[in-house]
Amino acid sequence: MNAIPRAALWLGLAGLLPFLWGVLTMLAPSLAQSTVQIAGPRFIGPYVQLSYGIVILSFMSGVLWGFATRAEGREAALGYALSVIPALWCFFMVGGGPTSASIYLFAGFLGLLGLDWHFAQRGLTPSWWMHLRVLLTAIVLLCLGITVVMS
Repeated sequence: MNAIPRAALWLGLAGLLPFLWGVLTMLAPSLAQSTVQIAGPRFIGPYVQLSYGIVILSFMSGVLWGFATRAEGREAALGYALSVIPALWCFFMVGGGPTSASIYLFAGFLGLLGLDWHFAQRGLTPSWWMHLRVLLTAIVLLCLGITVVMS
């Protein structure tokens, strides 16, 4: 069965809101200005995408760690080692200005999709996992790509 559970789909889509909001506030200056007045500047444009993207990549390290617990021996050890890459990527690579940080975050999410595939190929993920991850990653990459072009 490859159908994505409704709760996972809706929560995954809800997790796209900060990425989409970042793009919207770059495209609509009046929306950005209102957001700054209500919530502050870190909730607009690339800043909301970058801070949230770092959180999500780090969160996904934990998800991958959980998948690694389903393996044994060397495969488990490799899974644990691979699972920390997204969080370490954020720590060491995502920084600087909004353009370079967005590029590195883009690369991090693309790399995460490769890690998702690795774990899925070993039968460590639910059967629907890659369907969800491809959908979510495509939208995140589109949003970050727009940010790179507009920054």
